Amino acid sequence: MSTVETVTNEPSLEPQATEVMTYREALRLALREELQRDEHVFIMGEEVGVFEGAYKVTAGLMAEFGAERVRDTPISEEGFVGAGVGAAMLGERPVVEIMTINFLLVAMDQVVNHAAKIGAMFGGQVRCPLVIRTPNGAGNQLTAQHSQSFEGWFASTPGLKVVAPATPADAKGLLKSAIRDEDPVLVVENLAIYKERGEVPLDPEFLTPIGLANVARRGSDITLVAHSYATVRALHVAERLARDHGVDAEVVDLRSLRPLDVDTVAESVAKTSRAVCIEEGWPSYGVTAELAARIQKACFDYLDAPVERVGMAEVPLPYAKQLELAAMPGEDRIEAAVLATLGLRA
Repeated sequence: MSTVETVTNEPSLEPQATEVMTYREALRLALREELQRDEHVFIMGEEVGVFEGAYKVTAGLMAEFGAERVRDTPISEEGFVGAGVGAAMLGERPVVEIMTINFLLVAMDQVVNHAAKIGAMFGGQVRCPLVIRTPNGAGNQLTAQHSQSFEGWFASTPGLKVVAPATPADAKGLLKSAIRDEDPVLVVENLAIYKERGEVPLDPEFLTPIGLANVARRGSDITLVAHSYATVRALHVAERLARDHGVDAEVVDLRSLRPLDVDTVAESVAKTSRAVCIEEGWPSYGVTAELAARIQKACFDYLDAPVERVGMAEVPLPYAKQLELAAMPGEDRIEAAVLATLGLRA
């Protein structure tokens, strides 16, 4: 089904042709458009070709573009991420798929110690336009080693850009911007969002700027700051708060963790005077910890309550479904944090 509507994160005020599709399909559309646009773009990773991707993001791309541009690799993340770094240094634009962010840990040296530092170490004479895409998150009973959200770890590294789209439109726009960027970019997806549907611009030149947050919902009573699947949760909670408590919550979707758009967050908090920061990962030393520090510095004179944070329980995630749900930053926990920050009873 096709329609025409104005997309809020598109700089142009002209209506854009859009189509309803899933987050997964939006990523695939971005890859197809960039493979068509630039012959230097190619995809590599485990099972991205013949099997069409562990989560079917690359379905049909090997058949369309051939095995040279959609390359299956051995099960060696350190090896093929390193190959991607070398290819990027030589002028190619590799898009490396890692099956989950948990497996990126075995390639930390290639990402943090090589890709992120090459531009600075060579004085800008050699760049590393590498894209790594990978899903994270919990909720599928994949247990402690396969349910983690490590984007905060990577976002702490200068020289590496980290983006985390929460909507199908931003999945397309941010991935395309990442592929065209001259620096290495980690595109963090989320397993729970792959099936989410939304309007996606069909313009091949639609790009979501890296480093620009989006006010996903306007409000006046409190600011909810989130990224990736936590943004989806925050939007659901905002509707519950309005319906059940008459609370008008504003939701800021970060979209980008490095660079971080503090200005948009601060503008919202200065208006509402209260903030709850939400993430899927562990809050200690995490994204919400950084946000709380930035908000209190930028908005000290405006805050009417301490900045609250909601994240994963700080334990290795259990397998049992009830314990998994209890450990996750679910909507009930977010709602309770908002009401407490406002001084209201649940």
